[in-house]
Amino acid sequence: METNYKELDEKVNSLLMEFGEKNPGIIKGFMQMHKTMDDEGALSPKIKELISLSIAVVVKCEGCVAHHMNKALDCGASHAEIVEAIGVSVCMGGGPALVYASIAVKALSDFEGK
Repeated sequence: METNYKELDEKVNSLLMEFGEKNPGIIKGFMQMHKTMDDEGALSPKIKELISLSIAVVVKCEGCVAHHMNKALDCGASHAEIVEAIGVSVCMGGGPALVYASIAVKALSDFEGK
């Protein structure tokens, strides 16, 4: 079965909410840390999301690819910026990142509705 990354992002968010009900301290702490991604600082939220997307590709986390693809687009990242960030992932992560780069490109298509 082929993964739809928009659906995967929704599913992961739902599962995190369930986990948060069972272990509120962990999820609260993680979400507080994660909230800083939305803050403007030396790096814009868009750049932070592109970095996060690249890391998601290198560490091979499909749920993370889905989440950070969605967030990068929400932050105004262009198709070209995302594809270039995915390319940086391949440079840093080698062959395994190349396989996940194709997953990230599929996620981009899912979120763009193509």
